[in-house]
Amino acid sequence: MSIRIALPSKGRISGPAVEILEKAGIGLIDNSNRKLFSQTFDPEITVMFTRAADIPEYVKDGAADIGITGYDLVKEKVADVEILEDLKFGHTRLVIAAPENSDFKTVDDLKSVKTVATEFPELTKQYFNEKDIPAKIFSLSGATEVAPLIGVADVIADLTSTGTTLKMNHLREIDTIIESSVVLIANKDSLKNNYEKIEAIKTGIVGVIQAEGKKLIMANVKKEDLQAVKEAMPGLGGPTVSEIYGNDKVVAVHSVISEKDVFHTINKLRLLGAKDLLVLPIERILE
Repeated sequence: MSIRIALPSKGRISGPAVEILEKAGIGLIDNSNRKLFSQTFDPEITVMFTRAADIPEYVKDGAADIGITGYDLVKEKVADVEILEDLKFGHTRLVIAAPENSDFKTVDDLKSVKTVATEFPELTKQYFNEKDIPAKIFSLSGATEVAPLIGVADVIADLTSTGTTLKMNHLREIDTIIESSVVLIANKDSLKNNYEKIEAIKTGIVGVIQAEGKKLIMANVKKEDLQAVKEAMPGLGGPTVSEIYGNDKVVAVHSVISEKDVFHTINKLRLLGAKDLLVLPIERILE
């Protein structure tokens, strides 16, 4: 049975989502001329491009079997879907913010809030209900940060990753409603009926995520230096040591390490006499 994957058609997570599929071996055949639907190199998998905000509902309703979208959107849509994996990118926060010159400075000050503008009315309503604050929620589409400045709302609930846009608009963060990142979700019925195929897709995608920022280091070292080399070569599970055919004095050592450790590790190994050093990219790590 064919599997349909829903991806964002535009926005900050669209490009990375497509790239993850390609690195996982599910490349788009017609990616250069993106349409609503794209075929992949796997004849059983098609990709559907749509708004990131619509993906939770499409997956919930079965229009797509799996999807890649923001955790915040899944919660905003109250979508009954299976969250298969946190893909650990696209980190953002939905926050309450107020003008810097306003009286709203702390969470306690929010008790006197009358109106809130946001693109996330459901999550915002839940937040104020939990605090027993009868604020009126205005749903806006874009340019939420201008609402308090023109008198439309007392405060806003808006997404931020660095806080720079809020500061540029003279807004102060007061509280965080939810922290979010990009997640892989599945329709619950599809997961039951096509478990093996969906699990294979998930495994490929997770393998790509786990390989991010990792490099494979390989080197030949003398057996007498092996212990010192092991200590200088940190790895995910310790270095792997292999015999070299026809040479009983030298072994091959390789390890997966963080990209940020490559420079210092290479120099340590060279000082320990390691030869034939190689640093290789890693596309996927499958556990």
